[in-house]
Amino acid sequence: MVEREQLVEVAPDGEARRIGLVTLFLAYLQIGLTAFGFTMLQKVVQLVVQKKRWLTREQADHGLALVQLYPGPIMVDFTAYVGYRLRGVKGALVAVLGFVLPSFTLMIALSAVYFATGNIAFVHSLFIGLDALVVGIVLNLTVDFGQRALKGPVQATLAVIAFAVMLFGISALLSILIALVVGAVFLRPAADPGIPAQAAPPAAPRAAGPTAVPAGGWGRHIATWWPIAATVAVVVAVAVVAALWGGVVGAMALSFFKIGSVAFGNGATIMPLIQADAVTHYHWLTQSQFADGIALGQITPGPFLITAAFVDYKIGGVWVALLATFAIFAPSFAMTLAFTEVFEHLHTLAWVRGALAGILAAFVGLLAVVTLQLGSVTGGRAGLLTLAAAAFVAVRFFKLDVLWVFGGGLGLWAILHAFGWA
Repeated sequence: MVEREQLVEVAPDGEARRIGLVTLFLAYLQIGLTAFGFTMLQKVVQLVVQKKRWLTREQADHGLALVQLYPGPIMVDFTAYVGYRLRGVKGALVAVLGFVLPSFTLMIALSAVYFATGNIAFVHSLFIGLDALVVGIVLNLTVDFGQRALKGPVQATLAVIAFAVMLFGISALLSILIALVVGAVFLRPAADPGIPAQAAPPAAPRAAGPTAVPAGGWGRHIATWWPIAATVAVVVAVAVVAALWGGVVGAMALSFFKIGSVAFGNGATIMPLIQADAVTHYHWLTQSQFADGIALGQITPGPFLITAAFVDYKIGGVWVALLATFAIFAPSFAMTLAFTEVFEHLHTLAWVRGALAGILAAFVGLLAVVTLQLGSVTGGRAGLLTLAAAAFVAVRFFKLDVLWVFGGGLGLWAILHAFGWA
């Protein structure tokens, strides 16, 4: 089972204390209030790894590689991974709730205004500036991951392959699978299989006192797996009820359960599947309304796929939007619990460590494509390029929190826009 080595925070007097669920919820609520898309990685590194030291950077990297191996939105699954490592199923649940709650609440409010007025002109002018800031922050993430993951010609080649696969519109899963196989064969650590090729940062101290998990035997396995099995059962039960419900609400729920169960990647790769059902097949939204929903998803913090709540607010209001949000995130949430637990039995094997190194190298290529695609929003305009560069410098060299970058960046963008320089 997962060894709860990181269930601690360090008090000023150096004493190790168990992380409370409320503390974990509030930490991810802060991230959910301030993180946009891939900038969540920056927030997690700053808060969970560097400031709180709840996880080592190696553990965070392992989680990021792991969540790319199965369907679902990467950022939400990564949140569940961190929460599970810290406090098991309860930790995963409160971390995801904290991360998603701000964006869900804001999306409901914006959806109510939108469907009441049919006008979000102010949003279009706002998210252009936000996108420019995100370009700079994601560029920093790309450089950061590149420096740590591209340690030789094999890793560099995998990054280039992933970049090309994504750039030409081929499934990102193909590049991940290639990286997994190549890494497992060619990137095995030279040292003992149970020891990382490079020393990991020191782990946080072990919490004092006995763990909450029974020692050894079937009791230990049952204590580990029954909460995971219960989570899977709840997800399946809600999907079955939705199928039996029928009608528009039932069709909507099954559509989002299906997408959440089979779609790989992030919002940019999953959103076309939502569009196919919501606009083309079922005609729940017009193309214009769907485009506006994407815009609202871009200006709200947290997961981009919260646009699902926008789609279903139109169908049935707040409760249907809540069902849609559950449907699109729950399948991969359950997968994360199981995959993380299995991963803990395998991650010291040499071929597994090599596979993870390959996947992280491929992820650099995927991030580079995301940066390039986001960069198109600037259109070569000097003001927006300046904004993106300022965000990059702020997080790269001044180590500013993303919250300050967005606050100061939007102020700068407003000045540039007022003078016609944006």
